[in-house]
Amino acid sequence: MKAPAEVVWKLLVDAENWSSYFPAEDQVKILTGKPELALQTRYSRVTVGFPMSLVVTECEPFRRLAWATTVDGDETGSSAYHGWVITPTVDGCHVLTEETQQGPWFLEELGRKHPGALYRYHQEWVESLARAAEAEVASRAS
Repeated sequence: MKAPAEVVWKLLVDAENWSSYFPAEDQVKILTGKPELALQTRYSRVTVGFPMSLVVTECEPFRRLAWATTVDGDETGSSAYHGWVITPTVDGCHVLTEETQQGPWFLEELGRKHPGALYRYHQEWVESLARAAEAEVASRAS
């Protein structure tokens, strides 16, 4: 991304406003702590139609953000872990995001019923994040 890590970070930790650049994330609510994601922040969101509960498990400003996820109402014990890694570059930063899922719910709902959907969802999120961060840099320059 042609934006510094600080700009990208600010967009990532402002979870209740993710929908300003990625409309699919329009149902995020921080449940504990300050209005930005931080270590141990608990929050909820609805992703691809499913309500989820999350807790931030890693938070290294401008470098790494990660959270653990459970699906509300899922009795199978399925879980997911989502991480973001931000690496500064000469002209901005590189952003990598990845998610792992464990358990029958994720296998059925995302693996069998919608193969490839989560990959496409995350790719669109990263691309939207890049556009928002680069627009923020452009607006500061003018």
